[in-house]
Amino acid sequence: MSQPPTRRRLLSLAAGTAAAVPLVHAATPAHAAPASPAATPSAAPAPPPTWAVRPFALDQVTLGDGVFRRKRDLMLDYARSYPADRILAVFRANAGLDTRGARPPGGWETSDGNLRGHFGGHFLTLIAQAYADTREAALKTKLDYLVGALGECQQALAAHGSPKPSHPGFLAAYPETQFILLESYTTYPTVWAPYYTCHKIMRGLLDAHTLGGNAQALTIASKMGDWVHSRLGGLPKAQLERMWSIYIAGEYGGMNEVMADLYALTGRQEHLAAARCFDNTALLDACAEDRDILSGRHANQHIPQFTGYVRLFDHTGEERYAAAARNFWGMVVDPRMYSHGGTGQGEMFRARGAIVATLDDKNAETCATYNMLKLSRQLFFHEPDPAYMDYYERGLTNHILASRRDAPSTTSPEVTYFVGMGPGVVREYDNTGTCCGGTGMENHTKYQDSVYFRSADGTALYVNLYLASTLRWPERGFVIEQTSDYPAEGVRTLTFREGGGQLDLRLRVPSWATGGFTVTVNGVRQRVEAVPGSYLTLSRNWRRGDRVRISAPYRLRIERALDDPTVQSVFFGPVLLVARSPEAGFRTFSFYKDFTLRGDLADVIRPEGRPLHFTTHGLTLAPFHIADDTRYHAYFKRAEPVVVFGTADSGVPNRARADGATFLDVLWQQAPFTTSGSFVRAVRTLADGWLSEGLFTRAERDRVVAAAVGANLRH
Repeated sequence: MSQPPTRRRLLSLAAGTAAAVPLVHAATPAHAAPASPAATPSAAPAPPPTWAVRPFALDQVTLGDGVFRRKRDLMLDYARSYPADRILAVFRANAGLDTRGARPPGGWETSDGNLRGHFGGHFLTLIAQAYADTREAALKTKLDYLVGALGECQQALAAHGSPKPSHPGFLAAYPETQFILLESYTTYPTVWAPYYTCHKIMRGLLDAHTLGGNAQALTIASKMGDWVHSRLGGLPKAQLERMWSIYIAGEYGGMNEVMADLYALTGRQEHLAAARCFDNTALLDACAEDRDILSGRHANQHIPQFTGYVRLFDHTGEERYAAAARNFWGMVVDPRMYSHGGTGQGEMFRARGAIVATLDDKNAETCATYNMLKLSRQLFFHEPDPAYMDYYERGLTNHILASRRDAPSTTSPEVTYFVGMGPGVVREYDNTGTCCGGTGMENHTKYQDSVYFRSADGTALYVNLYLASTLRWPERGFVIEQTSDYPAEGVRTLTFREGGGQLDLRLRVPSWATGGFTVTVNGVRQRVEAVPGSYLTLSRNWRRGDRVRISAPYRLRIERALDDPTVQSVFFGPVLLVARSPEAGFRTFSFYKDFTLRGDLADVIRPEGRPLHFTTHGLTLAPFHIADDTRYHAYFKRAEPVVVFGTADSGVPNRARADGATFLDVLWQQAPFTTSGSFVRAVRTLADGWLSEGLFTRAERDRVVAAAVGANLRH
């Protein structure tokens, strides 16, 4: 398909012309009663019985000192300072109310923008999360003010809207015309994702209710849900499917998710029926059948749909929803994933495995990673596969943490849109009023939401991420503090500050932890099998003061691009390291010639002096989460043209097998070598194999072995 104009491109043009594993199958519908007017900050419905694992409320986990908290604090300052009336201006203007002299935020959030209102929904979530985290009275006051004003707008639209809405529950920052035009298949940019905007507003209201204890927010959202059902409930399925297939105009964010969540709070069947109106059947069926048809589709238009399908599975028990979400995740993670966890080029999914072929300055829309993390959480709740948390850690540490500029601002969220992965690119920040500006506000005020989970029966605690934090688990009486310098290397310590009792402590062993993973309890080393990419379990009767120490030394490692294994990224444990260089082409690195018998990248990539900083080939490698304006290379070109061991050059080309692995790749995968003799034996055996496969001549085989004998490599 031809490349449509992206939303980001439209924004830049405007800026140039204007001033300023199978899931559990059982399911039961929710029948929760509507929340009472005296709703508390813990107003969320009970987790569905389909969840084998459950999260803790945002206010039950607090961040400790470290880079995550510092980035969070930057966004909290923005949340406290940004004027609520500016957020409300577009809503009040649409409802015919006094805007109180406030200007809209800008970007896509303008007085005539076709996406106006979406940023306000994200801002509601920002304030709700910030309040849940800090319990600051001023944030609660701000949240209640925003909700009350939106309630006034909803009432004003119902009473004297021009044109008057079709249902009194309608609430938006523009007339209902956008929704009407979509039903006649009007395309983007005349129509710009009206249900996407609706989702953001409803999501913000539900967060204001469940996180901020605002009962009115649920009332407003429930009325909006009634309006959605009134618009879509009577439309033919074929019409709905055609609407959702339209590029961007048919983008609806997570409307199916928010309607399912609303149903869990209200028990109203109309809300569940409305959630099912958002089935994007062609893609849903393809993914349920594990048929990959993602290439050429808008990435962030479709990712949140699958989180909604997981929630629909929770309420309907229909396996196709679960299978589609599970398979979709597998079509993105790895096959379409850049090294920092992001996906997409110019907002679009590309072909499976097309990594190097798509590297440029417009990779990895930050919204897409935001939604992939949400989907990973939902899938983990049903089946606690450590692969979901391996991805979550990668995306959180190397994309989301890296997406907030390391500088204060009370006027801009200072977050990224695209995060380019091509050579010599630079991150661009701000994004006031854009989709990524909205999700960016949320990203940095919920870092703690997946550090810990609990089993459905409360007998097990999952430690998923090793972030400095404190968990309060009142149902079990536990207060557990984790001290950690993550993402820096170091020992992580879990201390039982309060409470005690029998508990299975499930510690995630990251897939990168190939340098060892040791655990002590009160100083005694535990005899446990720690397999990278799994969880290990400590079962005991815990007491106050018990201390668990976890050591997982970081190792330097490389990851190869799927479509060209010579293009690689370098990691230190979980941390993506980027070379700081303005060059527009790939930097070329060669490592094997400097290897010792231990075969470790630490022989050639040296510590620079600062934590997580290294040097190689005259360049500084820095952790990507340091977010500044320096041009960087997330990928480099690996050049190992000749079989050489130290100063012993065989002169033989370092040929590759059909799978792209070269002679030296296969050899050094066997490291470390205990003696020079074991090294020579490994070279001889492998060279004989290369000879039998026709990759070496007899003379070349002999020269390679002779070079190994003469190399005299050290440890």
